[in-house]
Amino acid sequence: MCGIVGYIGEQPSKEILLYGLEKLEYRGYDSAGIALLNGQGVHVFKEKGRIADLRAIVAEDVDAPLGIGHTRWATHGVPNRVNAHPHQSASGRFTLVHNGVIENYELLKRDYLAHVSFKSDTDTEVIVQLIETFVNDGLTVEEAFRKALSLLKGSYAIALIDAENNGVIYAAKNKSPLLAGLGEGFNVVASDALAMLQVTSQYVELMDKEIVIVTKESVTIKKLNGEVVERAPYVAELDASDIEKGTYPYYMLKEIDEQPLVIRRLIEKYRNEQGELAIDEDIVQAVNEADRLYIVACGTSYHAGLVGKQLIENWAKIPVEVHIASEFSYNMPLLSEKPLFIYISQSGETADSRAVLVRTKELGHKSLTITNVPGSTLSREADYTLLLHAGPEIAVASTKAYTAQIAVLAMLASVAAKAKGIALDVDVTKELGIVANAMETLCDAKHEMEQIAREYLATTRNCFFIGRAVDYYVVLEGALKLKEISYIQAEGFAGGELKHGTIALIENGTPVIALATQEHVNLSIRGNVKEVVARGANPCIISMKGLDMEDDRFVIPAVHPMLTPLVSVVPLQLIAYYAALHRGCDVDKPRNLAKSVTVE
Repeated sequence: MCGIVGYIGEQPSKEILLYGLEKLEYRGYDSAGIALLNGQGVHVFKEKGRIADLRAIVAEDVDAPLGIGHTRWATHGVPNRVNAHPHQSASGRFTLVHNGVIENYELLKRDYLAHVSFKSDTDTEVIVQLIETFVNDGLTVEEAFRKALSLLKGSYAIALIDAENNGVIYAAKNKSPLLAGLGEGFNVVASDALAMLQVTSQYVELMDKEIVIVTKESVTIKKLNGEVVERAPYVAELDASDIEKGTYPYYMLKEIDEQPLVIRRLIEKYRNEQGELAIDEDIVQAVNEADRLYIVACGTSYHAGLVGKQLIENWAKIPVEVHIASEFSYNMPLLSEKPLFIYISQSGETADSRAVLVRTKELGHKSLTITNVPGSTLSREADYTLLLHAGPEIAVASTKAYTAQIAVLAMLASVAAKAKGIALDVDVTKELGIVANAMETLCDAKHEMEQIAREYLATTRNCFFIGRAVDYYVVLEGALKLKEISYIQAEGFAGGELKHGTIALIENGTPVIALATQEHVNLSIRGNVKEVVARGANPCIISMKGLDMEDDRFVIPAVHPMLTPLVSVVPLQLIAYYAALHRGCDVDKPRNLAKSVTVE
């Protein structure tokens, strides 16, 4: 959550910072602020709301060659101007932005800062007040910075400037992402390379409990004990055009339309010279040597993991458990003797999943991360990584990352099966090509999806999704998409579970969206639809060609039964999109949410 940018160099920094924050707004958009340091001192501008609201209050006649900025997803203190970052020390000498959560901030206030009058309700302000207190006690700024960091418990990414030294930015990270970017006559810091792709593609990764001293000529990484760390930069392989909406009104619609391309790209990335699917032999060996796979994920990635369980168990014949990361971390089940943990995360920075990874590494268990972001924390810290190759996903509601996750899990399942000598009756490469074509057909059916959204969801206060077998996992994702961007109370259920309690909520006109793509449960799910219709529900059946019946509302192209989640989710994504659009919601930035969840 939250986004940080910082710039120091020869050019005016204001517009660079504001543009960078716009690119980080997916990480949080409750409030935002920048601090500019020039010969006249520090100029701080903060505002509740979006970056556009911040732009409106930033003085046109103020700029500086050094600055830091922040866009916030609130954890401590309500979203308002006072709680917005940057925060300043009591004298105003030090100005700081922070991502993460300081778990012991109240103890630090009590033990070190009883003399300070705090202005905000945030945990962040404790950090900047500690630094000033330690400088007043006689430490240098760097020493005070390191001492303050050594006392913090929790997660942080920090950028600090000193009004008495306009030649340096101090930065640090622990559990929250932060990069240093390199340029000619300037250097930057950012939570995500996307923010500063406008000025550089050269970045240096920072590891946990490291600090970085950034000047316009140099970037110096140190451990908290002051030891200098040498680390080579890498090139962020991002196309600037990938992070622009182009002619699309919203990123979400663009990213839905990109799904066929992503599937074809994955086929290309994971195919060898013989045209066969190929995955790193060490990964395949680790999968096949495990006596049980534990998929750990959150939200949309968790739903993809549920589909992955079906693929792996059916094809590779390996038992799989799927766990919500935030629960697993504090309530670990009895593990098998030789587990392999698979962490699924679009950003690779999900704090709940990382907490599990840290614990399982301590236990000596192997791990695989499936992520869209190379070099992310989960990717660096796991033993193995499989990349999604989906390109930047900007909209908060995940679409193309979800289908990419399922596609990669399908590839992994088929390659693992082949390595075990299991003959599958499916050519996964060919079938994924059919899936990509079907996705294109569905993306072209926007008008029909818009009509369904208008017909069923224009004024409703709730909606139910039902499915059986693998369709159940897809309706969980469909319900999540609808609720997170349209704010309609939506729930996904196994079709047979409705009569065990939830059917009591069915009223006259209640929308019930049912998926019917699995032949062996086709008649069963249709029986469940009749049950809710008898109670007054307004049914919308989305079926697969070959299983469709006369009154079905929409029919999707036929694909392999095990790969139907890749196509059946597309109508649900579009229905959610149009429901949100027609209800006047901000499709890309739904309230209270952020894209990269870096706090537990």
